[in-house]
Amino acid sequence: MPKGLSAKTVSRLKADWWQDYEAWQKRDLGSRRFLYIWADGVYFKPRMAEEKQCVLVIVGADEYGRKELLAMTDGFRESTQSWREVLLDLKRRGLKQDPKLAVGDGALGFWSALREVFATTREQRCWVHKTMNVLNAMPKSIQAKAKGHLHDIWQAETKAKANAAFDFFVATYGVKWDKAVAKLVKDRDALLTFYDYPAEHWKHIRTSNPIESTFATVRHRTKRTKGCLSRKTGLAMAFKLMMSAHKKWRKLDGQNRLPEIIQGIEFRDGIRQLHNAA
Repeated sequence: MPKGLSAKTVSRLKADWWQDYEAWQKRDLGSRRFLYIWADGVYFKPRMAEEKQCVLVIVGADEYGRKELLAMTDGFRESTQSWREVLLDLKRRGLKQDPKLAVGDGALGFWSALREVFATTREQRCWVHKTMNVLNAMPKSIQAKAKGHLHDIWQAETKAKANAAFDFFVATYGVKWDKAVAKLVKDRDALLTFYDYPAEHWKHIRTSNPIESTFATVRHRTKRTKGCLSRKTGLAMAFKLMMSAHKKWRKLDGQNRLPEIIQGIEFRDGIRQLHNAA
């Protein structure tokens, strides 16, 4: 893959890329089981031809802990309809069993669509997105301190300690910066779902980082491309760069825990509960 993608290079390669992308979009998923999925709507420069459109991305982790790009198409981040189409397409291609957990930003239209298409999938809000949203509603002068207090919540060893840190944050900042605190409180339960999953997986499922970190590479590699991208060029280019980055993705830690999740064994504060096997 060339480092700087000139217009000439792009036009020569984009037809092949588009064919590869279309074939990938149709691949059968019937023999696979995905336990975790991460979702995000990502903008990158140059923008797609339709200003508000972005790339809707879903990454999955299968029963062996392998991460894989499951879906990538253009759409609208906040649109339930856009995400519904993505999820229904995954189902049509064989993703019959509901993933156990979905991770993403609270602002996505993804959540309403998820409840319709994969009704039993549990929800985890991304702590990176949430931290940014909360801090953006606070004055610069207190952001560093507030960030530390948010960190105390999602780095706590147990759900009880996380809830204590959560209450502390609300009490400390709620009077003066009620709008910022409201952003946190509205997703309280969905921010702490990860405590019901193996501790080895926490670093993977507290954020939608598998998508964000990969797209940082995509952004870096496309920044020299001038002007506005057509839908086909934008998607084909992002797809090729994602597939290139995908080779470096690491498997989940704690792969031995994945069969236990499939069996429905209960985890509390990241620890397997021996008394409960569904």
